[in-house]
Amino acid sequence: MTHGTRTLIRPTRDGDVPAVLAMFDSAVAWLTARGRTGQWGTRPFTGDPGRTRQVTSWLEGGGMRIAEHDGRPAGCISVGPAHDYVTPATEPELYVQALVTDRRHAGHGVGAALLDWAAEEARARRAAVLRVDCYAGGDGRLVAYYESRGFTRVAPFTVGEWPGMLLQRRL
Repeated sequence: MTHGTRTLIRPTRDGDVPAVLAMFDSAVAWLTARGRTGQWGTRPFTGDPGRTRQVTSWLEGGGMRIAEHDGRPAGCISVGPAHDYVTPATEPELYVQALVTDRRHAGHGVGAALLDWAAEEARARRAAVLRVDCYAGGDGRLVAYYESRGFTRVAPFTVGEWPGMLLQRRL
């Protein structure tokens, strides 16, 4: 599926895990350089066995997609069941388990294209809502980003000391 003229959303394939880990590395480095370490910490995902297992599980679960911008991996989304730390949905849903954009492709609508793909996928599955959770600490810019993409706040939550926000987009 093509979004815009230069972004293609494709299914994942064997060999994509290192590219996705590198996307997270890019995001972590960018956040760390700006003193915004609360979301994912300061350590790269590449080389972390737990992070590698997580990304591999998304690939094996079948809900992960890659956005390519100008022919290069630029972003990743994984959809599937909700995380166990959020309130269960009361109606059919599709849940965004993860979303990341390689910072080299920031400003090209990659994240928006991936969220639009997820909304289309949710509709195809006859879900009533698309839900996502995100880091809600710091300056709140991530929550504001999701709101700019049509999501509304459902409820704040915490995992340990990590502040999160559950959001939904009605379909």
